Amino acid sequence: MEPTYTITELAREFELTPRAIRYYEDQGLITPQRAGVQRVYTKRDRTRLRLTLRGKRLGLSLAAIRELIDMYDTAPDQSSQLVKLLEVLARRRAKLEQQREDIAAVLEEIDAFEQQCRGLLDAAEKPARRRRKA
Repeated sequence: MEPTYTITELAREFELTPRAIRYYEDQGLITPQRAGVQRVYTKRDRTRLRLTLRGKRLGLSLAAIRELIDMYDTAPDQSSQLVKLLEVLARRRAKLEQQREDIAAVLEEIDAFEQQCRGLLDAAEKPARRRRKA
């Protein structure tokens, strides 16, 4: 018999709240079975949850994560899944590279403003020092 998990067990294992797991269920990322009113998660659900969390760490949207995970259920060959994953990762990398460039530009502006402020502060302090000496 295949092992099953409760929402509490998965929440503890993945350091999530049960509410977060239910949210992923609402988004169609996992589909637990029911035993009465209790959710029963299979090994497949556990794997899908693990892949969902990995995708989130990479900064992927839930829609992109769902598309990739669903491919594992429907695509018979792994090569199409890997090609799609590489496309998604390339888009994510491009976005992160653009953000890095944007951050570098903002940091340069901050450096320039800091230098300008220090120059103005030094200029303002020179007359004050002269008055104290006199």
